[in-house]
Amino acid sequence: MPSDHYFTASPASPESLRRIRVRLVDREVEVTTASGVFSPDRLDAGTQVLLANTPAPPPGGDLLDLGCGWGPISLWMAMESPHATVWAVDVNERALDLVRRNAQALGLDNIRAVTPDQVPEHVELRGIRSNPPIRVGKNELHGMLERWIPRLGERSDGWFVVKRDLGSDSLQRWLDATFTNGYSVHRAATARGYRVLKVRRHGTPPTEAITVV
Repeated sequence: MPSDHYFTASPASPESLRRIRVRLVDREVEVTTASGVFSPDRLDAGTQVLLANTPAPPPGGDLLDLGCGWGPISLWMAMESPHATVWAVDVNERALDLVRRNAQALGLDNIRAVTPDQVPEHVELRGIRSNPPIRVGKNELHGMLERWIPRLGERSDGWFVVKRDLGSDSLQRWLDATFTNGYSVHRAATARGYRVLKVRRHGTPPTEAITVV
């Protein structure tokens, strides 16, 4: 049998569609999942911790779910902020198809399920929510965060959930060292062995001193 990772672009394993019930925004909803994507049988613990320990996303603008899987974070954001555009981003085409199915089934027309390169360059993010794919490796993960965090608009936040024994503390140190001028990084919550890390973009300080005459 082929061996796929959830970050495989085109899983070769049988799709094996299944229906599960999950709770999102105080609603019990039924969604479709499949093999070859992250956590196909349940709403995983990390995502539960993230959703329980972050505020509702901004009511409008562009929001990002980085590494969306079958879409629980995207669906949650779209339900919480129906006037926002939610970019559900993943390299796994099967995952993106599931997000589209689930959005349609729940009547959510504000989700765009796309690969990273399909997000238009002009899009400025009002928020990020992510249970990032830690198992892609440190270099790949860092590259993802270096690509997307700078696309946050001023006074906008990125929220990331990482399991403590998978390197959440070292990731926090890296974020703090990497995103310096105009950013702040702190641990917003700890629960069930997970850390929720918050990155805020305050703005880019001026590069030259202002002379008052």
